[in-house]
Amino acid sequence: MALIVQKYGGSSVADAEKIKSVARSIAAVRDKGDQVVVVVSAMGDTTDELIELASQITDHPQMREFDALLSTGELISNTLLAMALHSIGYQAISLSGAQAGIRTDTAHRRARILNIAPKRVVEEMEKGNIVIVAGFQGVSEGEDITTLGRGGSDTTAVALAASLKAEVCQIYTDVGGVFTADPRLVPEACPLAEIGYEEMLELATYGARVVHPRAVELGELFNIPILVASSFVHSPGTLIHGGGVSMEVRNKVRGIAHDLDVAKITVVGVPDRPGIAVSIFKPLAKAGISIDTIVQNAGIDNITDLTFTVAKSELAEAMRLVEPIAESIGARECVGDASLGTVSIIGTGMQNTPGYASKMFEVLSEKNINIQLITTSEIRITCIIDEAQVEDAVRALHRAFELDAGE
Repeated sequence: MALIVQKYGGSSVADAEKIKSVARSIAAVRDKGDQVVVVVSAMGDTTDELIELASQITDHPQMREFDALLSTGELISNTLLAMALHSIGYQAISLSGAQAGIRTDTAHRRARILNIAPKRVVEEMEKGNIVIVAGFQGVSEGEDITTLGRGGSDTTAVALAASLKAEVCQIYTDVGGVFTADPRLVPEACPLAEIGYEEMLELATYGARVVHPRAVELGELFNIPILVASSFVHSPGTLIHGGGVSMEVRNKVRGIAHDLDVAKITVVGVPDRPGIAVSIFKPLAKAGISIDTIVQNAGIDNITDLTFTVAKSELAEAMRLVEPIAESIGARECVGDASLGTVSIIGTGMQNTPGYASKMFEVLSEKNINIQLITTSEIRITCIIDEAQVEDAVRALHRAFELDAGE
């Protein structure tokens, strides 16, 4: 008897009929003799609707109350799913994140899981129950409800799988797995049968929304295989794991990722002396604003320009923090730009094989796409470009690296 953790996204439980369909799928797993623990997201657009409702009350909600409000979306879907299982003759129980033993830090709306003590989950399984856990949430040491941020239900599922020593974590969504590019932009994009944690982490971090980067990190840390598949059509899906990839696909780009949630801040005329960078980035870190690319030009006459990128949603807050700092250190000005996006090529075959960067730059040049910034890792090359040209860039690179043919 295997122990399987399944996660169903918001589109999979968007209405009553879909919840009933998910219940039947869970029942089929149970009928095979396997134990199953299920994590669910809020139904459809429920979280967005709750955020909008809060905005009608106040522009500045207290974060403790905001998290308590947002957590209710998953409680609705997990209780309804338990009811659906009851209605077809299966024992099931719904648990909140707190009841499931998910302990987090105190960072509301972006909490991180500190540990999971799944005693209640294990007890309910021993009673013969299918356990349905509300994703996206936990409880702090002060017993306040916290939420985990975007993709939090993915993180909940993999963390639970690790704490329960599950055989696999299955993430069911509205796409049939991980593709070589976003199939909404590139109809010729092909599904990947398997992918390593490292490549998947780069894809997820730089735009592939199919699974959250934090979930992939946990999968790699605890060696939990993650299957990403569709809850609507039968498909083998994509297995994310730590084993080797077959020789036929080793020396090539595996996928093209893109991200439109990119903004740039340039501090112009910065004094080139020790301590300047920390004076700018420390307040951003305290505010929980993540920085991605950082570029500093070579100083001339002890003056330089400093450019970095943040999420578009955090641009206004970042500018509010950086502008007075820029003035205090004697910089000329602080300029924000929200009209950007990124396109990335990703693959372990790039580590020791020359030519990928030049080919990428050539393709973008042929499409008359100007590169504003470049950032790289051992298995990734990312170009920051005008957001209006991102779709063209993705399609052109997908063709140029011959991903249309699949593996």
